[in-house]
Amino acid sequence: MKPRDIASYVFLAITWGLSFLVLLKTVEAFGWIGAVTLRCLIAGGALLLFAAATRRRLDFSAGWWPFAVIGATTVAAQLIGLSFATPRIGTAMAAILVAAIPLFSMIIAQLWGLERITLRGLSGLLVGTAGILLLVGFPAVPVTTSFLIGCAASLFSSFSAAFGSNYANRHLRDVGSLEVTSAAFLFGGLMTLPLLFAVPVPAMPRAVDFLYLAILACVMSATTYVVYFRLISSIGATRAISVEFAVTVVAVLVGTMLLGEPLSIIQIVGAVAIIAGCVLVLDPFPRRGKSVPQAEVLSSAPPLV
Repeated sequence: MKPRDIASYVFLAITWGLSFLVLLKTVEAFGWIGAVTLRCLIAGGALLLFAAATRRRLDFSAGWWPFAVIGATTVAAQLIGLSFATPRIGTAMAAILVAAIPLFSMIIAQLWGLERITLRGLSGLLVGTAGILLLVGFPAVPVTTSFLIGCAASLFSSFSAAFGSNYANRHLRDVGSLEVTSAAFLFGGLMTLPLLFAVPVPAMPRAVDFLYLAILACVMSATTYVVYFRLISSIGATRAISVEFAVTVVAVLVGTMLLGEPLSIIQIVGAVAIIAGCVLVLDPFPRRGKSVPQAEVLSSAPPLV
């Protein structure tokens, strides 16, 4: 990779890895619904302002329905699950389960006929599934109802992200990434807005809380996607999405070293198994000369952490 690509790769790994820590702060201040709603609306607005500032003409002629589906799955459902789960299971666990997105994506792509399963992919799926079972079944903390619900919410979040990415690949593959991302954030924010009546913001946030929210929305959501899609155009979608592995490592280090979150030896083995399974599924470093289909750009969308 070129130095610029390496810098982008490192930026994404560190920024998305640290986003779990900022997410905790934001959820604590705004609630798990408020954090999602405000983050989405700010991120979507920031992307529209970016398009206006760069005089980029956006094309939404595909119709509102496909964008709404992406907003409901890849944005609203994914971020609600992640915001609900992270305070209950910790940043390390949440980050490791996010790495399971490519495994769910492969299953959905196979069922929809978007990809053909290979022996390598099947092996990755089995190894990754075993890793999830180890991670959830042998935690370093007591297995409480809250923990199990948190794990279920995190897995639901990952499945939603995989579903939305494959839906985009199927229905919006000819639409620009900026259009898809901005519309998805705005639809996601509007869909979760009514839920604030059921889960209101717990108290008046402090000034620093609004700073955390702005960083999460503008830097860790909007800006990272611009960098990510540029990286795709430079090194290919499959190699670019391998940044998820580095994100997981950074988030686990943040959780265990800065927040003191425990991980059992068996869970560490499970985490390694999940990452190994994703490597088998993604094949992030294919042989030279192997082309990457353009359709992979949207199907390889990363988590909106």
